[in-house]
Amino acid sequence: MRHRQLALPFAHAPHFEAADFLEAPSNAEALAWLGSAESWPGRRLALAGESGVGKTHLLHVWAKRAGARLLDGPTLAFEPPRTPLAIDDADDAPAEKLLHVLNAAQEAGHPVLLAAPEPPSRWHVALPDLSSRLKAILAVTIGPPEETLLRSLLMRLLAERQLAVPAPVQEWMLTRLPRTPAALREAAARFDRTSLLAGSLSPRVIAAHVILNMRDAGERHEDAVRQDEDLAESAPAISSNGTSLL
Repeated sequence: MRHRQLALPFAHAPHFEAADFLEAPSNAEALAWLGSAESWPGRRLALAGESGVGKTHLLHVWAKRAGARLLDGPTLAFEPPRTPLAIDDADDAPAEKLLHVLNAAQEAGHPVLLAAPEPPSRWHVALPDLSSRLKAILAVTIGPPEETLLRSLLMRLLAERQLAVPAPVQEWMLTRLPRTPAALREAAARFDRTSLLAGSLSPRVIAAHVILNMRDAGERHEDAVRQDEDLAESAPAISSNGTSLL
C-alpha cells in the first residue's frame, strides 16, 4: 500500500539577506542610491517598481545595514522615531500618520526609505502638506527584470523550497510563464504544493500541471473581468433620484 505524503500548511518564509538579493542592471541604480543615504535629498528616498522586483528585499537589506526600524505602511502609527525608518507599502499609509512620521524623522535627522509601486509624486494624497513633501522625495524605479534575472530568480525560488527541478524543466517553465517575478513566485509555490501531493510524479509532469493550472486560473480571471465589464455596459443608467435614464 503506497502512502501519499501529506501537504502540511507551513508558510514559506522568503529570504531577505543581502547575499540572497539578485543584482542586475534593472536594480543597479537602486543599489547605488542605497549605499549613499547621506546624499538623499532631505534624507528621504523612495523605491518604486512592480510587485516582485525586490523592493521589500532591499528595504530589509538597508534596514539591517542602517539599523533602521521596518514599518508597514497600512498599519503605520506615529511615535517619535529613534532610528532610521524603512516603510513598505508606504502609499497605503494613513496620510496624517505618514506626514507626522516624515516630519519627526527629518527633525531628528533620521533617513527614511519608502517603497511602493509608484513614485511618491504619483500617489493620490488629499492632504496638501503631505503631497508637497512627497513630491520632493527622490524616487528610484526598479525596472522589469531581465531574462537572466528571471532565470536566476526561478532557480533560487525553487532552491529555497528545496525542490530538485532539472535545468531543462526550469527552462521549459520559463518559456511558458508570464515574464514577471510575481508569476515565478506563484509557480514555485504551486510546484511545492503539487509535489507534496503528487508522490512520485516526475518534475516535468508537475511543471506541466503547474503551468496548466496557472493558465486556467488566468483565463478564469479574464472571463470574470469581461463579465463584469459586460454587466456594467448592459446595466441601465440610474439618475440621482433612482429612476432609469434609459
